[in-house]
Amino acid sequence: MERLFHLEEAKTNVRREILAGLTTFVSMAYILFVNPQVLGDSGMNKGSLFTATALTAVVGSILMGILANYPIAIAPGLGDNAFFSYSVVIAMGIPWQTAMAGVFVASLIFLVLSLMKIREVVINAIPKDLKLAVAAGLGIFIAFVGLQGGGLITASKSSLVAIGSFAVPTTWLTIVGLLVTAILMARKIPGAIFIGMVFTTIVGLVTKLIPMPSHIVSTIPSLKPTFGVGVMHISDITHPQLWAVVIIFLLVAFFDTAGTLIGLAEQVDVMQDEDGKMPRIGHALMADSISMVSGAVFGTTPPTAYVESSAGIAVGGRTGLTSITVGVMFALSMFFSPLLSVVTTNVTAPVLIIVGTLMAQSMKGIRWDRFEIALPAFLTIVGMPLTYNISYGIAFGFLVYPITMLAAGKRKEINPIMYGLFVVFVILLYIINILPKASLA
Repeated sequence: MERLFHLEEAKTNVRREILAGLTTFVSMAYILFVNPQVLGDSGMNKGSLFTATALTAVVGSILMGILANYPIAIAPGLGDNAFFSYSVVIAMGIPWQTAMAGVFVASLIFLVLSLMKIREVVINAIPKDLKLAVAAGLGIFIAFVGLQGGGLITASKSSLVAIGSFAVPTTWLTIVGLLVTAILMARKIPGAIFIGMVFTTIVGLVTKLIPMPSHIVSTIPSLKPTFGVGVMHISDITHPQLWAVVIIFLLVAFFDTAGTLIGLAEQVDVMQDEDGKMPRIGHALMADSISMVSGAVFGTTPPTAYVESSAGIAVGGRTGLTSITVGVMFALSMFFSPLLSVVTTNVTAPVLIIVGTLMAQSMKGIRWDRFEIALPAFLTIVGMPLTYNISYGIAFGFLVYPITMLAAGKRKEINPIMYGLFVVFVILLYIINILPKASLA
């Protein structure tokens, strides 16, 4: 253990690391039920998604512990699955099998870019304000999906959206779950989100708003409905719209893990080197890239480093033994798939709203006093929920940014790569929005 994880150097021990891993797992275990729920809306098999989610978390977390020796867990992220189901499959009308092929291609490109270290170059080229705006926009979009799924928001012909009906009992289940989870979060209770989900589920079962499952423990759900589907449908990626999807997945994945890793590194002093940079950052990004490829093969959207890892770090987690413990716990959790039937949209809605709140906090770092930065950041943030499309929100910000910066006389502050991304997003908007309509005409 000492040779593998350097526990003494990190001023920790096996017991503390395992406890930290358990804490992190409890804090992020909700993804086992939320991911199948969100991706299930695209028509995918929820049982298979449950297994794919767990296996991806096992691979990602264990690789992070072995390769990078960081107490940071990896599992499928909420932003990418929402984009997959609601923007790609539902809005664009692309079959989930073809969309998963897009995820697989994106994961392969992602791995190559990580090996060539191009990933770090592009990440460094994108201004911090836009990175923060993307994270905030994803958060608001996720919260919007939660509000809608929980019945708190409904469609309206006159105003597009309106408040939901409080005469519907399941809406009150969402409200109760949200308030309880919010109280737990405010009191900084470890595993607040998971505990909130359990409480909401129990209330739903007691009030019979959620049907009682026939059993709790069972054999691991078959991975067959989703395993290798993306690989088998790789020949379907001939439509320009699919390449737009591939690029968007790449861009979102670019921002996701890197930002979380840096944020968590600040929480653990021993992870900072003399220059204030993260040592072994290449190993961490490689663990993330490999888990993205494996996740695409298993049949789930790209994984990411989880901010909930901060819960484990807070109780003393300092090495990769913490993340390996998380991986082991996800492996054991695969025997509890029957619980999927009790985790309804009203149970997961509070989770999406809370996670959206946490992601939206990144807005505080945006320099709102500079209009040339504020406008593209604002358009990125509001573009995602108002168009119900994550790709449009990102495109709005990246297209407006170089224009406003040039107008403000800040040409020297624009990284040349941003001009390249400007062209990329012009092409993306054409492919996603104009080309399909032109072909129909």
